[in-house]
Amino acid sequence: MMTIHTTTDAPTRNLLDDQTTYDPNRLLDALIEKSHLKNDAALARLLEVAPPVISKIRHRRLPIGATLLISMHEVSGLTITELRALMGDQRKKFSGSTA
Repeated sequence: MMTIHTTTDAPTRNLLDDQTTYDPNRLLDALIEKSHLKNDAALARLLEVAPPVISKIRHRRLPIGATLLISMHEVSGLTITELRALMGDQRKKFSGSTA
């Protein structure tokens, strides 16, 4: 029998929790629907990014960066908070780059 010891210092969330709630596909699909587009290629044109960028985001090989999130806000009219909620990002605060 294996015993697992925990401490009160242990974090209440782990990376697996974040991975199960984060779903960029919901956000991309919502943007396609809201903008009355046919597919990812049309979304890429609207956002002025190369189509592989959308594909990489869908396959979770590329995160949605701040610049792209702002572009999504500009073309959709959705707030940044709404966009973040669509992709499952429930963080209350963001840390900026210190560089």
